[in-house]
Amino acid sequence: MAQRVALSEAAAGSKRTSRVRVAVRLRPYMDKQDEKGEGPCVRGLGPQNLEIINWRNATETLHYQFDAFHGEQTSQQEVFVSSVKPILPHILNGQNASVFAYGPTGAGKTHTMLGSQEQPGIIPRAVKEVFNLVAAQEEEQDSWQYSVGMSYLEIYNEKVLDLLSSGSQDLPIREDKDRNILIPGLTDTPLSSFSDFDRHFIPASLKRTTASTKLNQRSSRSHAVLLVKVLKSQRRPPHRQQTGKLYLVDLAGSEDNRRTGNQGIRLKESGAINLSLFTLSKVVDALNAGAGGRVPYRDSKLTRLLQDSLGGSAHSVMITNIAPEYSYYFDTFTALNFAAKSKQIVNRPFVRETVLAPAIVPGKRGRDEQEAGGSGEPQTKRCKEKKKAGQPASPSIQPHSSPDSSVLERLLALEKMMMGSPEKERLNLLKTVAQSRKEIQMLKEKQKELENNASMFKKTEVSEKGLFKTDLPPLHRKQSTAKPRRQQAVVTPLQVSQVQPLPCAVLCKSSQPLEKKKRPPAEICEGKENGGQDDVNWEMRLDSELLERSRKKILQTLNSGSLKELKSLQLIGDKKAKLIMGWREINGVFTQMDDLRKIEGITAKRFSSFIKANILSSLGK
Repeated sequence: MAQRVALSEAAAGSKRTSRVRVAVRLRPYMDKQDEKGEGPCVRGLGPQNLEIINWRNATETLHYQFDAFHGEQTSQQEVFVSSVKPILPHILNGQNASVFAYGPTGAGKTHTMLGSQEQPGIIPRAVKEVFNLVAAQEEEQDSWQYSVGMSYLEIYNEKVLDLLSSGSQDLPIREDKDRNILIPGLTDTPLSSFSDFDRHFIPASLKRTTASTKLNQRSSRSHAVLLVKVLKSQRRPPHRQQTGKLYLVDLAGSEDNRRTGNQGIRLKESGAINLSLFTLSKVVDALNAGAGGRVPYRDSKLTRLLQDSLGGSAHSVMITNIAPEYSYYFDTFTALNFAAKSKQIVNRPFVRETVLAPAIVPGKRGRDEQEAGGSGEPQTKRCKEKKKAGQPASPSIQPHSSPDSSVLERLLALEKMMMGSPEKERLNLLKTVAQSRKEIQMLKEKQKELENNASMFKKTEVSEKGLFKTDLPPLHRKQSTAKPRRQQAVVTPLQVSQVQPLPCAVLCKSSQPLEKKKRPPAEICEGKENGGQDDVNWEMRLDSELLERSRKKILQTLNSGSLKELKSLQLIGDKKAKLIMGWREINGVFTQMDDLRKIEGITAKRFSSFIKANILSSLGK
């Protein structure tokens, strides 16, 4: 079984830093929103500079410089090409990127991110560019394959709701051991093309919570986050995998309730929005203060989700939307100051990569070297000749005849050392391996002897006439006081698993209660310790419909259950539950129950016990 090895930031070889890029977009001036007719209070001075009138002294202006300034006449295409498109190639190299629109309500954030059918915004343009980059990469190099998926959520009144799922409830935000932000239970929809994205995204966008206020006929009442995930997999060994994520965030705007006229539910929504944006401002201040102080990411769901974008490992772009009217003056002034502080934040992107490393097959290399007399000469030629003759290169160890675990551990450690040992030390190591192989051979011979003894023991028990007697006396009759003849046999756990269990009919035929019936010790041993026919055919005794329903319920828990729900399953502890959630994050849902065996530590025997325990447990409820 192959095991997944995650590369750390140092292993990825990336210690670069990336400053948060900040662009400012000025919405066109609207006469109807300027009651006093004083004209705009903001003016662009170039591709990176702008000025705003000093509210303390109207004869002075305050100058700001950002990475880009998009004036009133700037098109959607120009905003995308200059500010967003440069960071998208990082996603195909296993790094994260994020784009989020910030600004007061009515400043044009949703238009910038979504746009319209005639003027698409950043979200549809970015997703289309991702598919174009994937197509170009697949044409240039055939050694990698790509898969694209999407998730879409909103944060409404501090609740994380899945927009791709009907009847979604508040979802938790978690952090794994590698400090990656995860949302268990969030729908991950695979995409094959941009039209496929449109088919899922447009209906989901209509579910987003909006309402009318005095400043905006269609005001966003929630923060919306679109996650596009690109998985890049190597077709040939060592089967490297790189995962890149793109966060496209449309933030709800800060609101002055005196101007918006919010009441009732609108007032509650406004309070949640302003509180999360205030926490976002505190996060930016803490990051700029430095000195290793506490950054209050956990104080709101929004900052928790943007943890990777601000001070994390993503290439981030913030597009600050402002309005030129004097009625928006203080909102514009606050937004520009926030953008100026955000420009100082430094992120540290790195490549997220995993490698599927094949496990070392114990015994193969050592046997070949033992056949060569422990000389350490390579056996490639001998293996090729065996393959041509139709013989296996080396006999495989049967599942029930595994050698002593301590010997195997020693062999694995020695073979691992051999991979990097100098040539002069290899001979001593090979001799040690050969000696260990002899120990394995002795264990196998001993096991074979025990198997023969067990077979004879079984035949003796089956031949006893009293074991198959059907005319047993009724309960009221006196039981025979004769003790059954005991068969002495030394059976180790290694050997017992090979013994065929006695038929179930022998155990169940008598009408007497189990505590009254005296069974031979060998029969009890086979029925309970060795997983006899009762354990093998336990599914045949259950109703097929109930069995299938239980399997679907377990599979649903594996695919969408939280950490607590996974730990409620039988034989699944905290470690296995976290491994299942990590596997789900990388590979998606479990398509069938057997996929659980791909989790590290889930052996065939443990998987069988897991299925039986959980199905019987669910039927007993």
